[in-house]
Amino acid sequence: MELDFDSFVLAASTADLSEEPTAREHADAIEFRMDLTDEPLAALEAYDGELPLLATNRADWEGGDADEDGRLEALTEATGFDAVAAIDVELESIVDGDAEETLETARNRDVSIVASAHDFEGTPPRTGLVRTLTEAGKYADVAKLAVTADSKADTLAVLSATEQLTAHGDTVATMAMGDVGSHTRAVAPVYGSKIGYAPVDPAAATAPGQYDLETLSELVTRLE
Repeated sequence: MELDFDSFVLAASTADLSEEPTAREHADAIEFRMDLTDEPLAALEAYDGELPLLATNRADWEGGDADEDGRLEALTEATGFDAVAAIDVELESIVDGDAEETLETARNRDVSIVASAHDFEGTPPRTGLVRTLTEAGKYADVAKLAVTADSKADTLAVLSATEQLTAHGDTVATMAMGDVGSHTRAVAPVYGSKIGYAPVDPAAATAPGQYDLETLSELVTRLE
């Protein structure tokens, strides 16, 4: 399966691939949270859904539930499944060199790479946002940055950085987490953000401030 980030992709996040049929009406892809399920590779092998998969095996040090032992190896193995069109790799793992084999395998298998960074404490200055996204873009097809907004000024910084990098020709995905930043999930695509995330099951949101899938789909479509 292919996943084209030239246009906006709405990814429905879940740890249960049996929920895929529920997401088809509104989503372009499934973000499969490997770190939140017990047998992720077995689930990938059994998957027969229609939507392409963005596989994420989020490290516990970046808000996920996967410890480091075998985490990247499992993500590398996930690239061998036809349904996996993209993987998410933490920028820190890339910069440290730990994910080198994962990136190389993904490229050899024509699997897209999302290099991601998360700040759960706040929002860096706009220059810092641009710097992180630019760094991530050196290694990946999409540079993803999620920060935590404490003010409207924080959300404006995120949107401004998104617009600047998009105008420069970079492919980015941005959002501000938390209640103050929740609207950026709908608005950031207007400024060029290429990926949005919403839970298939609203009770199982994977980040603070997420809209439910149907609501985010409707908002993004209306704002296009």
